[in-house]
Amino acid sequence: MSGNLPGKVRAWRCAPLSDEVVRATQRLARFDDVERIALMPDVHPSDGVCVGTVLASRSHVHPEAVGGDIGCGMATLRLGPSRCQLTAQGAREILAELRDAVPTHKHHRRMLLPDELASADLSSESLRKLLAREGAVQLGTLGRGNHFLELQLDEDQLPWVAVHSGSRALGPAIHKAHCRGRGLEVSSSEGRGYLDDANVAVRYAEANRRAILEQAIGVISRVLEAEPDWSSLIVTTHNFVRLESHLGAELWVHRKGAASAAEGELGLIPGSMGSESFHVVGRGCPESLASSSHGAGRALPRGVAFRRISARRLTREMEGVWFDEELAERLRDEAPSAYKSIGQVMRAQHELVRILRRLRPVLSYKGV
Repeated sequence: MSGNLPGKVRAWRCAPLSDEVVRATQRLARFDDVERIALMPDVHPSDGVCVGTVLASRSHVHPEAVGGDIGCGMATLRLGPSRCQLTAQGAREILAELRDAVPTHKHHRRMLLPDELASADLSSESLRKLLAREGAVQLGTLGRGNHFLELQLDEDQLPWVAVHSGSRALGPAIHKAHCRGRGLEVSSSEGRGYLDDANVAVRYAEANRRAILEQAIGVISRVLEAEPDWSSLIVTTHNFVRLESHLGAELWVHRKGAASAAEGELGLIPGSMGSESFHVVGRGCPESLASSSHGAGRALPRGVAFRRISARRLTREMEGVWFDEELAERLRDEAPSAYKSIGQVMRAQHELVRILRRLRPVLSYKGV
């Protein structure tokens, strides 16, 4: 534990904490209603609250401790029953067809929203219009940045499809509408409005990942001649807030770039686009507020990564993984070397999760 951190903070570190992380955490700890803060080993600076922060409060919700992409998370399932035989031609076909099946930005037609989303009562007319308009063309779209769709192989060479995406335009709009740079009393109309809206964003993000999986599997299963095993589905969310029991009290637990890891809870922790991912089971560690990392975490800010990492270096680092090399110049900030070592992150949180299986990427699809 760092001596610079307040007593209410616990940290699981795979490297020394940066001054930016320490300062941001100190600021959060000054809120009177904050009971505990846990920093995950993938923690790194971000706007306001660092990614990899778990915050438990008594009476207020803190939108900045959830972030803009409310509901962002992971979903994965196995294809079977045979092992993966991905050829160069098959990889090219999958990447080409995914551009239409899983767009980065929008579909060319409106998608049918699930009933619970179509009838969702958001706190403002502008948010309701956004859900009806943008939500209908963004459902089943990937987004940019660190969002991805991967074909992975486990230790038995069985293929899994994994997706990382969030609530698209809806989450950031809700965040902007409610974030005041301070906490909102849960009992107030502001606090209740944020919680209700954030729950809609979480449900939208879950539906988005499900739609992406269904669309992607239509492509991948045809090329691999394999069928999806929906009973293997693992889902996890890493940007959200909910009421949980910890430290002998009911607390509002905010996770920004952190996953729930309750005792026996299944989870998925990805590395970079060129490194391993892990299926895990939570250990329910009380000190961490039953949480774990959500991934490897950035080692370099995006701007620094763009300056330091060339397209040629990215291509070298992706050896053995099929991806769209025409996008290498624009994906430099997503290179494996822009991220922390997922192995070090997993070792730093051995008391938070137990590893079920390791998976390596064989094909990575990302948007720009």
